[in-house]
Amino acid sequence: MKHFCALLLWLGPLACWAQQAEVPPPPGAPVQTARTELLLDPYTDEVAVQTLPSDTAVVLLISRQPKLIGPTQYYFAHYGANLALRREQAVEIKEEYDMVRLCTEPGVVYALFRSRNTPGRLLVAAYDARGGQVRTQEFDTKQYRNLIAVRASGGRLLATVTLADQLHQTVLLLDVATGHFQFLPSLYEPLTTELTSVMDAPAGRAEYILSQTNGRKQRLMLKQLSAEQGQLLRSEMVQTESERTLITAQLSPPQDTSARLLAGTYGLRGPQYAQGLFTTDLTAPPANPSDPRPALRFYDFRRLRHFFEYLNPAKEARLRSRSARRDEREEAPLRWHYRLLLHELLPRTDGGYTLVAEVYYPRYLYNSYGASSMGGLGALNNPGSFGQAYTMPGRTLLGIRTTHVLVCGFDRRGNLLWDNAYVVDSDLLHSELEEAVRTLTLPDGRLVLAYLLDNELHYKLINQGETGPNDLKVPIFTAGPGIKEKVLDTRQPDVQPLVGRQYVASGFQRIQGERMPERQVFFLQTLEF
Repeated sequence: MKHFCALLLWLGPLACWAQQAEVPPPPGAPVQTARTELLLDPYTDEVAVQTLPSDTAVVLLISRQPKLIGPTQYYFAHYGANLALRREQAVEIKEEYDMVRLCTEPGVVYALFRSRNTPGRLLVAAYDARGGQVRTQEFDTKQYRNLIAVRASGGRLLATVTLADQLHQTVLLLDVATGHFQFLPSLYEPLTTELTSVMDAPAGRAEYILSQTNGRKQRLMLKQLSAEQGQLLRSEMVQTESERTLITAQLSPPQDTSARLLAGTYGLRGPQYAQGLFTTDLTAPPANPSDPRPALRFYDFRRLRHFFEYLNPAKEARLRSRSARRDEREEAPLRWHYRLLLHELLPRTDGGYTLVAEVYYPRYLYNSYGASSMGGLGALNNPGSFGQAYTMPGRTLLGIRTTHVLVCGFDRRGNLLWDNAYVVDSDLLHSELEEAVRTLTLPDGRLVLAYLLDNELHYKLINQGETGPNDLKVPIFTAGPGIKEKVLDTRQPDVQPLVGRQYVASGFQRIQGERMPERQVFFLQTLEF
């Protein structure tokens, strides 16, 4: 059953294409090893891409509109090593549903759909990448409205969702096999609360970190839940009595039972803007037995070597000089106005952890006409929650602009070892608050930060605190040596880590060949560092 055409091209090393590009590749550039093109049109077809690193696979969910009349057709397309097509599996989805998110656990890809007709109704399509079967399950929750984040474990989904009252969020537990669902009463929070989580799949547990505020100060609450029943297993609080307030945090992967590192951001007298980073070792005994709270370490952004590299050198020098003068006069420190999106903590071979955090701000179009939609504080704090909008006259939210990426190395107890930064292109703009830069850990311990913009892969190699260039990029080539082609347009560019040293780039391209008619395709392309 072939409803689209797949073309596999073997691509040689990037150096072989230097003549075609007429520009030598930068040092450490990736090799573009394989490419697949699907004859799809962004105006009529939709594609969602999900990598399965544990299975060395890439799974696509494709929806195609019929040329004349009829229902939308959905297919899972499964690609293995070198982007070879393993199978296509059709799945029936009712016309009332729109796809909202993909997520995965080893061997399974889940697609979540929401009903346009019935508020609160969900559908989950689960694709078994090892056996090829597809299971669908409907859930009539009534209270669900928008999806913020989702985790998978053992055939169950833990979805952070907003509720019908448009004031609260909670976690919705979905059992795909039985169709049973429940809202977890242990997590019922205001929309302004930020939730992050880590999943301990082998133990069947999930741990959530959520913020709690009294309007002036904010603390963090850690809650460990059973992924099977959603039962609250334990909770603990992290707070500070100083003028600092804790904003958000990530917890080290639960597979390491000898350490529980909590790393996040803090502010001064307010939960909106970050002043710096904090860490704490939750396994360390308290310094004062009468006060069981864990000891916190704080790192103001001005103490980091690379944080302000996104500024021009003169402005950075003036800022640091002004900050030093305030220190000499023993005045209050400068207040920063930064928002950070934290990635999950990455374990390192030396036993420590790496924190990757994207610095961003909302970008608006200002005008003097009427009211327009924009994201509120809760929307800016919660990835994927821009559906929670309120109106503000005079400005329209254009998207989320990432300025730079902060990378910090900590030992397993939370001591800062080094810091680095990646200053990204000014055109890196997303419609929602989501990870704009994808990370890949190389066998030698270096970290790759990469994103796809137009038809170019932008990247930086991070070797702990060493200074490196921020402008490395390579074009995505569409053909082998001796074939001249031009990419006229790229839509929905994306890049995801696959396995080992590999990324998978994807998106729609409009391509003009030298002696070939123009073609419109969706491409997958592997790039290996």
